[in-house]
Amino acid sequence: MPVTASDQYALSDRNIIVGEAPRTQYVLRVKDLPDDERPRERLNDLGPQHLTVAELLAIIWGTGSRKEEVLSMAHRTLKEYGEKTISTETDPKRLAEVADIPLTKAGQLVASFELGRRYYAATAGRPVQVRNARQAYSYLRDMGRGQKEQLRGLYLNSRYQVVYDEVISIGSLTSNIVHPREVFQPAIERGAVAVIIAHNHPSGRTDPTSADIEVTQQLIAAGEVLGIELLDHLVITTNKFVSVMECINHD
Repeated sequence: MPVTASDQYALSDRNIIVGEAPRTQYVLRVKDLPDDERPRERLNDLGPQHLTVAELLAIIWGTGSRKEEVLSMAHRTLKEYGEKTISTETDPKRLAEVADIPLTKAGQLVASFELGRRYYAATAGRPVQVRNARQAYSYLRDMGRGQKEQLRGLYLNSRYQVVYDEVISIGSLTSNIVHPREVFQPAIERGAVAVIIAHNHPSGRTDPTSADIEVTQQLIAAGEVLGIELLDHLVITTNKFVSVMECINHD
């Protein structure tokens, strides 16, 4: 569908997340693999570009925990947390709790991705620009594969360039309240002028709930006070999305 001028975002000068994540057991163990199929040997023989994300993660961790072998832990953590989500996580305690991994493992992972972000910031080319809901969905569509509901924030400068991307909240079997301060604090810290938030519905339903609409309205009002605009709120599933902002504007 072509994007028209009316679809473009235009800058002018307490959240509910619910998720369900069935546990999946992984029994693959590194010591059961032939020598040439073990992550470290594959890294040495083939180079990092030929390894899966789980294999790279297993190499970073080195060992698993008392109850879970390292490769099994890597597969499960990536499946339950989501590859893109885990790469933007900055809170080791939250990662350890939600992914059910030792805090030391969570700290190793957060530190590794922070190193990558800092290197990328120093060497990256043209920043990503998000001007409409479809572009925001393209950037965030990996959320739709998550088994747990999560709230993400994209923080934009005055040129609609993404200056920061943060996982604001991870849902659980119960409601998880997200306050405006948690949404807008990263914008204040990084000088962003606008925010796009998104959350996924593991159920596959894109219909915004009454809570989705209510919290969007609250964030719009909070943003007006702070001088930081909420450009959109997307509900994302495996292959679809809906703009809560558009639903509000059309009512």
